[in-house]
Amino acid sequence: MFTAERVSLRARMTFCHRTNGLLLALFLCVAAGFPATALAQWKTDADAKAIAADGFPPLDKWKAAVLAGDRAALAALYSSTQGTFTQTPQGRSNDPNEEPDYWTKVRAAGLQSINPKILQVKAPQPGAIVLVLRIDLTMRVQGETRQAIVSASQLWVQQGNGWYIYRSQRTDAAPRPPMRLPEPARPNPELYPEPAEAHKDLDAALAAARKDHKRVLVVFGANWCYDCHVLDSTFRSKTIQPLVAAGYHVVHVNVGDGTENTDLARRCEVPSDKLPSLAVLDADGRLVTSQKNGEFDNAVRIGMGDVSEFLEKWKPTAGK
Repeated sequence: MFTAERVSLRARMTFCHRTNGLLLALFLCVAAGFPATALAQWKTDADAKAIAADGFPPLDKWKAAVLAGDRAALAALYSSTQGTFTQTPQGRSNDPNEEPDYWTKVRAAGLQSINPKILQVKAPQPGAIVLVLRIDLTMRVQGETRQAIVSASQLWVQQGNGWYIYRSQRTDAAPRPPMRLPEPARPNPELYPEPAEAHKDLDAALAAARKDHKRVLVVFGANWCYDCHVLDSTFRSKTIQPLVAAGYHVVHVNVGDGTENTDLARRCEVPSDKLPSLAVLDADGRLVTSQKNGEFDNAVRIGMGDVSEFLEKWKPTAGK
């Protein structure tokens, strides 16, 4: 299950992008057969922001149960309401024991630690939370320590005073590729604003650039994309942050599932399916350069030097 031989290099390099399909699938699930008993009074916007800032306590319970190998505790976190299911790489399972059995077997296979990172939070309706996760696993197998990752989405519903996993989806565990860029200890699930904010944010950045003679660095991505979080962590690092601050105003453009802000992607000449992708505009909104081939869409193959070289090359010059 956790050997590198079972996963191709290309699959490992593009692993985080699978999460997009997981998120979309669970949103579709919400609209189809959502249990009426879950429609509790719940302030979706406020509580989604609270989860982004403070985490989600039911997920902490899930993590503890997985790490303990406590199958009963795991099973108690999954809803028994009609219509629940788990989407696995092998297909859809309506067996309520599928997820508890899977994660119990992971623990038995040598799980030493588990870190579910929340990449994105959505509250599609009251009493429902969709979490897009990157789950980091540390395994001890045949005397060797191995790192693995699972991409997953969980649809949690509020029933009575508790929260339960109503539907879920996951990938197979894959070897965790070595990163050359700094990873965030905790991704910011609100890194990319709602897609509708993009034009306003870009206009504000251009107005600021006209005042201080900087350029605008437009970063196309989405919160479900782990490499987008890694690039942001790189921008905030001690090495790169001064370069960003000295020459650029940064705008994060949310492409959603790849169908949002396509007009801006065309304007900046970047592909909306290779994330993150960067473009640089001058203060008048003219395109200076753009990444047309997904040059930064994989945090495995680029390093700090690649990022600093890009920023140095396209920073504003004196009088321009």
